[in-house]
Amino acid sequence: QVQLVESGGGLVQAGSSLRLSCAASGRTFSVYIMGWFRRAPGKEREFVGGINWSGRSTYYADSVKGRFTISRDNAKNTMYLQMNSLKSEDTAVYYCAASSTSVVVTTTSSAYNYWGQGTQVTVSS
Repeated sequence: QVQLVESGGGLVQAGSSLRLSCAASGRTFSVYIMGWFRRAPGKEREFVGGINWSGRSTYYADSVKGRFTISRDNAKNTMYLQMNSLKSEDTAVYYCAASSTSVVVTTTSSAYNYWGQGTQVTVSS
């Protein structure tokens, strides 16, 4: 089993920055890829970005590309989501996810078999 705990969410103004963290514990050695998803009010959960084990392969949704950056520190078993130039439409609950079944970064939520409980990000305009 792998446990994921998100942190770093909060209320910020549009145009500002925020960094989310996802701390992993348990059988972290079995995790190949990790990703961030979000669910905005009235919307379905959507893929934000993902990263492979080495951290050298990343993929982002078009809506956040150029503004968000994913990284991971395997020594600390932690993944980060650096969010810059935040917009009101970025307001959502952000979820950390990990997969022990896929070795390739994917946008498909079903490929991720471990999930955190989410952290709220609210961007005021």
